[in-house]
Amino acid sequence: MTKKVIILSIVIMLFMISACIAENPEENKESTKKDTIAWFTNLEKAQEVAMERNIPIFIHFTGSDWCKWCWKLEEEIYSKTVFQEYVAENMVMVKIDFPKKIKQPAKTVTYNRKLATRFNIKGFPTVQLLTPDGTPIAQTGFQYGGPEKYIEHLEELLIKK
Repeated sequence: MTKKVIILSIVIMLFMISACIAENPEENKESTKKDTIAWFTNLEKAQEVAMERNIPIFIHFTGSDWCKWCWKLEEEIYSKTVFQEYVAENMVMVKIDFPKKIKQPAKTVTYNRKLATRFNIKGFPTVQLLTPDGTPIAQTGFQYGGPEKYIEHLEELLIKK
């Protein structure tokens, strides 16, 4: 065999080996999941669950198809496993959407507008924290620092109630 054939054979073999090596999923496990948050779209139904579990309500007012800061909040906070696990145990989640391109039923548009007026929503994203009976605790929005810092921020707001 010539040197070229040997080198070519080695290169092909290395390529095949590297293509067949399976990655260890635990090594490259990201701290994100597809959105597994159980979002309500009706505050009254969320209140029933919050009262039953005696935990606060988290309302996310969003413009899902146009608001870049809403996307940033979703990507950097809501999509992270640590945040999803925290809210699953500690909050009832409500998403109130104000899309521009997605058509919503008139009943939904009216309902969402009433909630935005009730909680004095001026921009997106806005997060409103409530007691289980619907009493406002605090209002916030996007925060830098990732899900751990966001959870810390929420807990500080809840302590102030």
